This record gives sequence, structure tokens and C-alpha cells, in this order.
Amino acid sequence: MNQPMSTIDIGVNLMHRSFQRDREQVVERAAARGVSPLIITGTSLRSSAEAARYAGDFPGKLYATAGVHPHDAKGCNEETIDKLRELAQLPQVVAIGECGLDYNRDFSPRDVQRKWFAEQIRLALDLNLPLFLHEREASGDFTSILKEHGVKRAVVHCFTGTEAELKTYLAMGFHIGITGWICDERRGRHLLDLVPIIPPDRLMIETDAPFLTPRDMKDKPADRRNEPAFLPHIVETIARCTGRTAAEIAEMTTQTAREFFGI
Repeated sequence: MNQPMSTIDIGVNLMHRSFQRDREQVVERAAARGVSPLIITGTSLRSSAEAARYAGDFPGKLYATAGVHPHDAKGCNEETIDKLRELAQLPQVVAIGECGLDYNRDFSPRDVQRKWFAEQIRLALDLNLPLFLHEREASGDFTSILKEHGVKRAVVHCFTGTEAELKTYLAMGFHIGITGWICDERRGRHLLDLVPIIPPDRLMIETDAPFLTPRDMKDKPADRRNEPAFLPHIVETIARCTGRTAAEIAEMTTQTAREFFGI
């Protein structure tokens, strides 16, 4: 039997309530498909602490990020950065984020989003950690703040933007995370043309599970919950649009992720 390709899911919301009943089995299913390690996304102080704690129980198999998503920026206070700093000292925490700007839903006021985005950037620079970034309909302010702080080591998670935005992020030295959005013929068709523009050493892959289940997967689960075991489907899609083999995409993105996150 052929061994499964080795891949790294750089963004999985493993502490989401939908994984409560079978979290360990989700990790096992992913590993059986060659998807290991996983990087658990922290989106608030609480979820970042939970992610770090859980990842600590699976050294070498699970890692975590620590950060506050722009949706949750309104809950930040004078203790937020100190608490993130404490989490970031743990060996399993490999990036600051998910942080950034979201002008699509505006769950937090835009000035509050900008303030705490900048604070998290400063923390990452101080700790020499990469940034795990979120951006929706805020590219202008997003790039301006990152340029102001001279950020070089960052990944734009779940990229869904335009060609101009992609080229801007690449020119700034950033990495790009591609999810199952590329498998959605309604919203993600443009990514099939954009992904070939991304240099192999800047491309990483992620499921963003339990969200963004690849729409064109034939055997989707009844509850439509995405999970890391489905990452090879995204690899196959990227392979087709880049003219490379799935094995090449898996190898390149795995090497890139290991170097970027230091794992």
C-alpha cells in the first residue's frame, strides 16, 4: 500500500465546539491521511489558551497560534497583550494570530480593530514570531499598518482576494495560505488562476476546519463539517491548476510550513 502524502494543515479551528465530541479522532483521521502536524488557530484569549493547552498534550503532532481575531478585538483590554505574551512563551505556540482586519462584518469597530492589530504586530516583532493574518475587505488599512511596522514574516491566512492584492502581499514578502475556498466554483474560481502566481516557497495550505468544506468533494460528510483529513483534496486542486503533481505540492508546502513556523 502506498504511504499517504505528508502535508501540514497550517490553520484548523480544532477547539471549535463541533469537534468537542471527537477531537482526538479528528487528529487521528488526519494523520492517517498524512496530514500531520496540525496548527490550531487561536482567535481569542480563551481559544488561544485552549489551543495551547491541547497542543501541549500532543508534542510534535499539534501546534498552536495565539492571537485575537478582529471580530473579537472589542473584548481586548490592558491585560490582553501580556496574556498573549505568556502563551507565546510556550514551545507549542508558533505564531501570533489570527489577527488582522475585517471590514466585511465589522463585529468590532474599525478603530478598535486597527488598535489591537497593531498591538499584536508589535508583540510578534518583539518575540520574533511570525504573524498569522486575517483580512477581509480591508486591504488598504491592512497593508498600511503592516508596512508601517516593517513586517516581513507573515502568512495571509485563507487568501480569497484579488490579483492586485495577492501581488501586493507577495511584494511585501508574505506567505499565502490557500483553503478549500479554491474548490468553490461560485466564489473561488478566480483562485485557480491566481495560485500559479504564488512562488512555491511562499505557498501553504489549510482547511480552516470546521469551516470551508471543499464544495466539489464527492463524499462530503452529512453534517458538512470540514476537517483536516480533507486537506489532500485541496492539494489535488492546487496541483491541477499549477501543472504540478499532488506529491510535489505536498512536499513543497510542507517544507515551506516547517521553515516558516520553525517546526
